[in-house]
Amino acid sequence: MSKNDKPDESGRRKFFKLAAAGSLGAMIAPSPLKSVLAQVQDAEKPATNIADALKYPRKEGSLPGKFPARVVKVVDMASVQDDKPVKTVVYNMLSESMLLLTGAATLQEAWLTFVQPHEKIGLKLNPIGGTLLSSSHELVQSIIEQLLEAGIPGENIVLWDRREFQLHEAGFTPEAYPGITITGTERKGADGAYYGSDGKLLSEAVIDRDWFYFADVEGEYDDYTMPFMVNGGKYSYFTKICTQQLDKIINVPVLKNAGASITLCLKNLGYGVITNTGRLHAKLWGDTSAEVCCFPPVRDKVVLNIADGLRGCFQGGPGANPQYICNYNTLLVGTDPVAVDRIGYDIVLHKRIEEGIQQEDVPRGRQFMEYASRLGLGECNMEKIELVEVVR
Repeated sequence: MSKNDKPDESGRRKFFKLAAAGSLGAMIAPSPLKSVLAQVQDAEKPATNIADALKYPRKEGSLPGKFPARVVKVVDMASVQDDKPVKTVVYNMLSESMLLLTGAATLQEAWLTFVQPHEKIGLKLNPIGGTLLSSSHELVQSIIEQLLEAGIPGENIVLWDRREFQLHEAGFTPEAYPGITITGTERKGADGAYYGSDGKLLSEAVIDRDWFYFADVEGEYDDYTMPFMVNGGKYSYFTKICTQQLDKIINVPVLKNAGASITLCLKNLGYGVITNTGRLHAKLWGDTSAEVCCFPPVRDKVVLNIADGLRGCFQGGPGANPQYICNYNTLLVGTDPVAVDRIGYDIVLHKRIEEGIQQEDVPRGRQFMEYASRLGLGECNMEKIELVEVVR
């Protein structure tokens, strides 16, 4: 398929649409602040500063973005061969997804719907699975190529994650991506040390203490864990990569399970842009995934979610247990992170049932998406999601 052509209308494709609520271009309007807080506050959970996040006026492009409640799902069984994604197939899957999502006449027009050449654009990757199961190079390379073809200069493209050294371990290095900035919040020096000559964590220079997520849960870490958390206490600080250095963010998570739930768009953002996250898992795992995304540095900058479901896992996530890694052969693309997560959830659920790991849907696995929806971040009701599906 030509890079600038619309996908053909051959009979190989199957489109399935779930009824969409209203016009695709309409924003999902959040309720007034007091009404929202009345719906979301839970006296049994630790207090957070979600009310502060909700006070900031929304912008035209704020999540759920330009195409709320719309998800494009492209499945191509030829996209992974011998457990390795096939670049040419992945490139075409991405092209088709972008054209179907936007309705644009050309691929360049589709990308320029979200980003402009003068903007700094960050691809928020997920390298936690190392070389086994991270954002795939074939997809990341395809995104970069299409951005370049749309007129975005290479020097304006940034690959980033919370842990810079994990990016390197997963193969995202300057040698592999010449001309592209690769950075992270948690850093090591050239000597492999986390601390500088002044005794401070190198990561401290990347922390924006003007932006924080407060939760009434204390973070206490040993010397080994502290470099991965950056700070203890009850505050989680946003990274300057998100708050100061980027104009737009493209979220590139990996389709993984987390018990009977998933880690995808919301989790990749919620836990990827702040420090001191270890304290949040026990009582606020889902809340954090949703609430952090309500703060303007995330809510107003994330313009696109490209979920990597080429290879994923259905058990043992979010790590990379080879026993449970599988080929989903799928890309999920949308501006609405909640809707993309909801579609991804069903993919993982189906696989877990097929493998005999669970027998049926467990409602608590969807709770964080339902919460995010009440916060105005997107749509989790399947009856209100428009799913455009292409299967080969």
